[in-house]
Amino acid sequence: MPDRLYFTESDEANALIASDPMALLIGFALDQQVSVQKAFSGPLALKERLGSIDAATVAAADLEPVFRERPAIHRFPGAMAGRVHDLAVHVVDEYDGDAARVWTDAADGEQLRANLEALPGFGEMKVKALGAVLAKRFGVAAAQELVPWHPTLGDVDSAQALADYQAAKRVHKKEWSKGQAAGA
Repeated sequence: MPDRLYFTESDEANALIASDPMALLIGFALDQQVSVQKAFSGPLALKERLGSIDAATVAAADLEPVFRERPAIHRFPGAMAGRVHDLAVHVVDEYDGDAARVWTDAADGEQLRANLEALPGFGEMKVKALGAVLAKRFGVAAAQELVPWHPTLGDVDSAQALADYQAAKRVHKKEWSKGQAAGA
């Protein structure tokens, strides 16, 4: 297990998402329509405001005011408060509050994919990205078959690697957009 992931500019946030499986899941839940840095800083902000980010605490909390407190945890605080709440409820109901069981209970890649797809707000892209992080940063064998051919957050092992990943992602999105416009 790494002592930190390099998804934010905050060493404390990077250490939290590496050491706390619930923080990692919350970061991925928030990784939508904001920068990677903003999304993965969210678990630390949530922990500072709530006092804890264990699944039971998050599931029991009224998260909307916590998300709206300035600075807001996400650019869409109401929607993301709901998403993170639903994620925590799912972890409590399905895994007795132990977020790591999402992957440790999976016997193989097929089961891991099913577990990840069942998480509120986790579509194909998040399944692949989290699968790549689990495989490449945490050594989760069942995640190996989820790793896509293209670069993902799983390839980020330093601040420079994050900058390189984000630059490549911008180029890829621009080219994809051109292809979509040409095909329309």
